[in-house]
Amino acid sequence: MAVNHIVDCISAGGTLAEAKSFPIYFAPLEGITGYIFRTTYEKYYGGIDKYFSPFVVTRDGGIMKNKELRDILPENNQGIDLVPQILTSQAQNFIQAASQMEALGYGEVNLNLGCPSGTVVSKGRGAGFLANLLSLGRFLDEIFDKSPCEISIKTRIGVEDVEEFPAILKLYNQYPIKELIIHPRTRREFYRGIPHRDVFLYACRHSANPLCYNGDVVEMKEMKMFAETSICRSVMIGRGFLARPGFCGNAGRKADDGDKVVLKAFVEELLGRYREVMSGEIHALHKMKELWIYLAPHFTNYQKYLKKIKKTNKMGEYLATVEQLFEEELSSLLKGGGAYEGKEI
Repeated sequence: MAVNHIVDCISAGGTLAEAKSFPIYFAPLEGITGYIFRTTYEKYYGGIDKYFSPFVVTRDGGIMKNKELRDILPENNQGIDLVPQILTSQAQNFIQAASQMEALGYGEVNLNLGCPSGTVVSKGRGAGFLANLLSLGRFLDEIFDKSPCEISIKTRIGVEDVEEFPAILKLYNQYPIKELIIHPRTRREFYRGIPHRDVFLYACRHSANPLCYNGDVVEMKEMKMFAETSICRSVMIGRGFLARPGFCGNAGRKADDGDKVVLKAFVEELLGRYREVMSGEIHALHKMKELWIYLAPHFTNYQKYLKKIKKTNKMGEYLATVEQLFEEELSSLLKGGGAYEGKEI
């Protein structure tokens, strides 16, 4: 998909940022950013240069579950540039899954070396693979030798301590990584605390591969900071886009996070599409509940509504609560006579 990488995000002062060729990626979030979410987001907001799929867990032979295969099928991802992500510690499984993805038309796959989940790490996958650099090196030797697709990597900076990162980066520098996406937290930190941006700057000085920054980007001033770092080629945003859809984007961005009318249409269509494909409305409801945990704090008086949304298991009650939330927000905006300004997360 041809893209015009011109950052047109609105800065804190309300002015357009200086135009620069700087790609913006949508991070994979397990259970949330599946193909229905991705294509609905693209319809209402756009401005994303690449979407990354939640990880596909390989099995013996690299065969994927039907649910995982369905999520990356090109016919379910029309109009977006998708990079499938693979989670495994077995080189042969990676290669076979990458071959299957190449057969679907993908030229790039992403290796997950960042997931901090206990169930993933306990099997030596995701961020857990970083605990054994010797094994990881053998794995990387084989996949870079035999993969039919280009390989990007999404990584943490260590398992227990940031001091692990120089050795990890030294290993990565031995391979032609299409893009090294760094979330500058350790596995132990999960998503707590402030990202170690000093460690990312270390990577900027010492990486042999192009870099992408990922981690707590929620404002335009942060985008500009990374855009001005020559080796940082792009920024990946996940939870920031869940909380503030459209808060930034490149050419083709259709709406920003201040437009609650667009947001209302977005969440309504998202729910409708989930209801079409899911058996039992409770599953669609659970999908929307998870999203509202991020969205709700950016409404003026959200607490009572979020409490109802989280508590209910009835679709009618959910719909009524969301309608009331939007009515109150839009009414307050009209009375105030100004545009909504999203709160910082």
